[in-house]
Amino acid sequence: MNAVITGCTSGIGAETVKGLSTQCQRLFLLVRNEKKASILLGELPKDLPRDRFEVVYCDLEDLKSVAAAADYIGGKIATLDLLINNAGGIFPEGTITRDGFETTFQVNHLGHFLLTQKIMPLLLNAKNPRIINVSSEAHRAANPKLNQVNTAKNYSSFPAYANAKLYNILFSKSLQEKYAHEGLGAYSLHPGVVKTNFGGQFTGAFRWLIKLSQPFMISAEAGARTTLYLANSPLKDEWNGAYFNKSKPSKPSKLAHSKKLRDDLWEKSTNWVADFL
Repeated sequence: MNAVITGCTSGIGAETVKGLSTQCQRLFLLVRNEKKASILLGELPKDLPRDRFEVVYCDLEDLKSVAAAADYIGGKIATLDLLINNAGGIFPEGTITRDGFETTFQVNHLGHFLLTQKIMPLLLNAKNPRIINVSSEAHRAANPKLNQVNTAKNYSSFPAYANAKLYNILFSKSLQEKYAHEGLGAYSLHPGVVKTNFGGQFTGAFRWLIKLSQPFMISAEAGARTTLYLANSPLKDEWNGAYFNKSKPSKPSKLAHSKKLRDDLWEKSTNWVADFL
């Protein structure tokens, strides 16, 4: 199996890499911090061939970087069996990327949209390719405003994150609609409330709330279980495009079922990344 994963230097992503490490013929780790990726590789079983793993620089805040990473992978393999869009983040301040998009939106959705589109030919060359998008139950608080993704005016961290996690679910369903007939499976998931360094850059009440919640959080290893389930297990055809929680299909919010919204997201996202395709 050939696989690609983003956001894998810590937390759920790192545990996912460990879970996949013995199964992959080639595993590409798309990361911004290459030093952390090297540390992670040093934690894998010593008997695994080192050339099985490749660290590729990819900064989701820079669409040019995302496109370059996809092109590099395309020069290394002809088929891709598994893409895990795991990277994500919640940011305390509203900022705009060099590409002109609010950072939460680009890191959690648009960068992955571009990556997926760029390497889609590799996926469609595989026998039973799968795409896994790591979402969150936070999507239930979403109030999407696609006409405001180019501004940080009136930014609020959690609503922006909730919107982005909704987009992950909508994106997965659109992938199923557009590519299932070519053999592609696409899934989104809630990993659980995981005790990682997620949100560690916050101060004040939000940081205090995270600290209070820690005794009730699950480990990163437990948080990776649904991703690994979707990567490795036989899945029913009717589950294609579904949202999963605790390794089972789960009903997402009403907005997550909106065909109008997912079609709008797909069309706009395609236009926004057109210069990099």
